[in-house]
Amino acid sequence: MRRAVNEGDTERLEGAGNGTVLARAITGPLLFVFILGDVLGAGIYALVGVIAGEVGGAVWVPLLVALAMALLTATSYAELVTKYPRAGGAAVFAQRAYRKPMISFLVGFSMLAAGVTSAAGLALAFSGDYLAVFLDVPTVPAALVFLLLVGLLNARGIKESMRANVVMTVVEVTGLVLVVVLAGIVLGRGDGTLGRVVEFDDSRSPALAVLAAALLAYYSFVGFETSANVAEEVTNVRKVYPRALFGALLTAGVVYVLVGLAVSVVLPADELAASSGPLLAVVSAADVGVPSRLFSLIALVAVANGALLTMIMASRLTYGMASEGLLPSPFARVLPRRRTPWVAIVATTAVAMALCVTGSLSALAETVVLLLLFVFISTNIAVLVLRRDAVQHDHFRAPTILPILAIFTCLALLTQQSAATWLRAALLLAVGIVLHVLSRRRSTKADAESPRVQ
Repeated sequence: MRRAVNEGDTERLEGAGNGTVLARAITGPLLFVFILGDVLGAGIYALVGVIAGEVGGAVWVPLLVALAMALLTATSYAELVTKYPRAGGAAVFAQRAYRKPMISFLVGFSMLAAGVTSAAGLALAFSGDYLAVFLDVPTVPAALVFLLLVGLLNARGIKESMRANVVMTVVEVTGLVLVVVLAGIVLGRGDGTLGRVVEFDDSRSPALAVLAAALLAYYSFVGFETSANVAEEVTNVRKVYPRALFGALLTAGVVYVLVGLAVSVVLPADELAASSGPLLAVVSAADVGVPSRLFSLIALVAVANGALLTMIMASRLTYGMASEGLLPSPFARVLPRRRTPWVAIVATTAVAMALCVTGSLSALAETVVLLLLFVFISTNIAVLVLRRDAVQHDHFRAPTILPILAIFTCLALLTQQSAATWLRAALLLAVGIVLHVLSRRRSTKADAESPRVQ
């Protein structure tokens, strides 16, 4: 007798031809914009002033150092994604490399926790002072509504999300280019000070100042790793991914260095450090008639774009971990028509909402960086371990020295974290361990209760 084909079977049959149940809808240009939009997020709009407070007028130096550090780890992602082009990213790499369920789960959990925490922080940033310029509403309720809208767009489809990302990325890049152009105008009329771009904070050595500032600058470059979690939806991933990854990072690096030079030309480091909206302060100081409300709107778009891309990553990571057996199988369910991981989207959106209610913006942001450094160390080690795992297809191969250097850069950045940040990260990882142990017990119990075939 012919059995009925359920929804899950239909999804798998539809995806059998291309090796995935997810729609391969991300082209090379879309992936480039995806990564660029995630990197050029809210960080640069808020952190330039803090970086200036750490290093002085030479803001561009730690930005350039952070770019080099990010490129080192990016080479490991390029190799592993083209070698194993499946959703799940760092968690899948760890599972293949270490064969230890606990390590695999913690790597995936760290990435997932960092992503959802980052989205929660961005939602609070969106709903705070930036939104208050246009609409006076309570921060937390506005953040919850914002996350709900992001979740609905995410569930509608990866193609729709990518199209929205293209528009928002153009807007946020325009804002950064505007800052650079205004600095040129200020310098041209004789009001700027070019010499400030080589001034360092005189309270400590330039090397220590650059290292401390590089930690903050590094946060402005993170986001490239989220692209590993949409690898299963990229067309011709083995050729497209490395080009899009390195192209987007280098483009972001050029923009950031130019912005770093621009802000120091227009304003001294102490004024930048004193402002919570340093780029808006630069626009105001330029005094060329650009409305403050217009630039605030650009900043809102940048924050919204970062939140959308982060939640895309978190949902795809949850889906990938479930597909690999690291999370319960319901998280791998997809909508039959939209072919988006709807259970994963609902779960990650709900967790982000909960974090908005219970966590402050500063606490959430500090924790994200530390969790991602754990993930990057794991990925850089995994690429070396998996060199012994040969595959039949061609893929990108990073020179061996680059993952090794990347590990040392991550360890160096870990030394700059505060004790409070270490404590928050440890508590989150402890929650992950508890969840993993409970999940394994349920799995073991289910296996024991299942009837054996005689």
